[in-house]
Amino acid sequence: MVTATVREWDDEEGWGVLYSPDTPGGCFGHYSDIQADGLRTLSPGQQVDLTWEAPGFTQDGYGYRAVSIVPRPD
Repeated sequence: MVTATVREWDDEEGWGVLYSPDTPGGCFGHYSDIQADGLRTLSPGQQVDLTWEAPGFTQDGYGYRAVSIVPRPD
């Protein structure tokens, strides 16, 4: 698990891009990977704890894909 920053997020599409030094070029994140109750959404600039995988193919152009996204308290 690493600390990552939400680079962009689209609520309508339900996905976005997360950045950490361990995921150069960005990590694809889907709302279903957010570990939270209620509305699962993120905001650009928000810090999260990220567990990721490199599936061996690109997910929407990103070489990394989130497995678990845990929003950090402000």
